[in-house]
Amino acid sequence: MKKLLQAVKPILTIAFVVVLIATGYFTRDHWLPLLQQNRTARSDNVSATKTKPGDTKSSASEQIILSDQAIANLGLKVRSIQPETYWKTLQVPGMVIDRPGHSDRGIISPVDGVVEKMNYFPGDTVRPGDVLYTIRILSESLQQTQTKLFKDMQETKLVESKKKRLESAKGAIPGSRIIEVANEITRLKVAIKGYQQELLNREFTQKQLKEIAAGNFVKELNIRVPSQTNESRPMGTSAVMQATGKDVKPESSPIFEVQESKVDLGQQVKTGQMLCLLANHQLLSIEGRAFRDEIPLLERSIKAGWPTKVDFQENVSADWPPINQDFLIQHLANVIDPIKRTFAFRMPLENQFRVVKQNGRPQVLWRFRPGQKVRILIRTEKLENVFVLPTDAVARDNAEAFVFLQNVNTFQRKAVRVLERDRRYTVVANDGSLIPGSFVVQSSAEQLNRMLKSSSGNDLPEGYHIHADGSLHKNEDEGK
Repeated sequence: MKKLLQAVKPILTIAFVVVLIATGYFTRDHWLPLLQQNRTARSDNVSATKTKPGDTKSSASEQIILSDQAIANLGLKVRSIQPETYWKTLQVPGMVIDRPGHSDRGIISPVDGVVEKMNYFPGDTVRPGDVLYTIRILSESLQQTQTKLFKDMQETKLVESKKKRLESAKGAIPGSRIIEVANEITRLKVAIKGYQQELLNREFTQKQLKEIAAGNFVKELNIRVPSQTNESRPMGTSAVMQATGKDVKPESSPIFEVQESKVDLGQQVKTGQMLCLLANHQLLSIEGRAFRDEIPLLERSIKAGWPTKVDFQENVSADWPPINQDFLIQHLANVIDPIKRTFAFRMPLENQFRVVKQNGRPQVLWRFRPGQKVRILIRTEKLENVFVLPTDAVARDNAEAFVFLQNVNTFQRKAVRVLERDRRYTVVANDGSLIPGSFVVQSSAEQLNRMLKSSSGNDLPEGYHIHADGSLHKNEDEGK
């Protein structure tokens, strides 16, 4: 029996092992996930234990410490941010143009003659009443008109004297004779009035008409700057910049500028010939160009009364006053350019100017000039409760976007979500990544990001230490 048990025991052991293995194989779906979960938890614990010191390093890898001198060299500017409203816009090209009927004014010759004097040249500033040209009259018809005017004026005096004599001898002279003389006086006065009106239309003055009546015929005619139009606003609010650099209020503000001269000294001109072109660029227009697919956006902007924004691409150092006007679309063309495949729309623009005196002669310097290129931003969608930052305040790294928060000398990088980006601004979502009131660096974000990526983590400048508030200080024993 003992021998039988000894012989069966190995067989039973093998059978038990086989059954155990088979049971484990067929029940593996139940116990394998538990085993893997245990291994994962154990490995996480080990990993957490190993990386605990690295957490500080990971946190340090998201910040960079700069000295005061480095901050000044980078020219970093910091501003507290608050949620605000931003308009998504459609950008279209535009140009400053003359406003028809307001900006330019042509000066023509009222008579046939020769240009004897030219008092102003292109670029000069002129005022109403200033003499632009002096023309020597060659027109035979004007000479005859002056002769007839003088002759009829003298004849009128003679006929009036004759009428007085006839009236004094009323009983001896028939009444019909006196009536004939009165009719003659009326006819002469009508002719005189016609001659005077013709000369006035040729820009003769009342003083010159009196001289013609006295027998002093006009041989030269002064061409003057016309009076200011009613549509133009007075220009008496600008300052004159003199050579001393001081600003003074001009006694009489200039109105026009000689933009182009069409004649030369000694040149013969005909009646109606253009002499020069005067410009007053105070009232201009902005013309934009958009494609046909963008018509609904412009129509919606017009219906809603949304003002557009115009980027004049000016230099900040120009030091002009702010533009206090709303740019509303007032004209939308109904014709599409067959070549450019675009249509035009216009907005009014009120110009600003300065007057520079050089050698006692003023010159107008306009802020906006016809032909100047602009960018027109048309509102399309309203974004509320967002952060609006300058474009240089956001750094891009592949699909990621970062901003930098300042804490004295410590700059911490924060990942943000960009909603909109244009040439000037980047719109960041207010999703909790940034706290309202945070101090965000407004420039050089790309450079800070490159410096952070190239740093080894907690890089302190040599001989410095950092306090808990983020400020950087020199070591007390530095230099000992």
